[in-house]
Amino acid sequence: MTNHVRPSLFVLLLASLAAGCSREATSAGMQNPPPAKVTQTPFDRLPDGRPVDLVTLRNDAGVEVRIMTYGATVLSIRTPDRTGALDDIVLGVDTVLPYTGASPYMGAIVGRYGNRIAKGRFAIDGAAFTLATNNGPNHLHGGVVGFDKRIWTSEPFSNANTVGVTFSYLSADGEEGYPGALKSSVTYTLTEKNQLIIDYHATTDKPTVVNLTHHSYFNLAGSKATDVLGTVLTINADRYTPVDSGLIPTGELAPVTGTPFDFRTPTAIGARIDSADAQIKLGNGYDHNWVLNRQGAGLVMAAMASDPLTGRTLEVQTTEPGLQFYTGNFLDGSLTGKGGRVYGRRAGFCLETQHYPDSPNHPAFPTTTLRPGEVYKTQTVFTFGAK
Repeated sequence: MTNHVRPSLFVLLLASLAAGCSREATSAGMQNPPPAKVTQTPFDRLPDGRPVDLVTLRNDAGVEVRIMTYGATVLSIRTPDRTGALDDIVLGVDTVLPYTGASPYMGAIVGRYGNRIAKGRFAIDGAAFTLATNNGPNHLHGGVVGFDKRIWTSEPFSNANTVGVTFSYLSADGEEGYPGALKSSVTYTLTEKNQLIIDYHATTDKPTVVNLTHHSYFNLAGSKATDVLGTVLTINADRYTPVDSGLIPTGELAPVTGTPFDFRTPTAIGARIDSADAQIKLGNGYDHNWVLNRQGAGLVMAAMASDPLTGRTLEVQTTEPGLQFYTGNFLDGSLTGKGGRVYGRRAGFCLETQHYPDSPNHPAFPTTTLRPGEVYKTQTVFTFGAK
């Protein structure tokens, strides 16, 4: 005969309590899971019905970057101020539709050639090419339908200390007038050091020109700030490229000494932005290329910006030879941004790492020609902080 031993009521009670605690912990874990560090979700649809996705990158410090597949465009960057409070520090819009029109390239990857090419014309090896013109008589940021108005394929990834996404786009031979099929990729990587690293890569099957850049409008004071005139900026450059009335470089590499373009020491953006300087008047403020000080290849410090009120800081390093500093001079209040905010003049500033504008027509400038068998490869690092 088998003896059946009944457990004591105390043992049964302990078992019941343990099971209950386990269920509560499991339930709590299901209700409040830690946010995924990289996600891809539906965002919106274009007027023709094509879907646009959203990739969100987060790190343990709370920094969050949201990027849509249309234009590989950064929609928001949330970073902490000196008290730890998070806020969005870039301009943008809540839906995709405004980006499809005459948008000011907010947060987009611009190409095939970032910045201007005079009269939309250039030559390679004696062969002349004519590009689409969309900035008066000139070609700007890739033309009428540049890289900012294309849907990119996306591949999110996650590593031990980083998360990111690689966007890819194949630009057809003849697109916007450019020769050669250009295979392009742009990788955004968010690190635990609060760095957003942008790696650009491209190859071609015919000689062409390429100059990719990123076009976020920053406002380190946060989402409720109206302008960036109080932001303090340093640019590591002894020279800049003066422009003509069409904002095309004259070819001169002029010294910044004694001009409003001298940002070699920390200076408020608004300190000299409305001066009587002829170049300031041509740009309606700052909209010029600085010739970065560098010795050799590799990353060099390009610029540093800080907001006195919030303490937020931004450092920009790049492998590129130039930096376009633009102060949102043509924002006019006609664009309603995130949360119903109206973006007026100088609501944000851009720090576009690049080769110089109109380089294909200036042999003395660093070349932007890419040939079959060569690899276009550049890197820019944005580091966010607070002090």
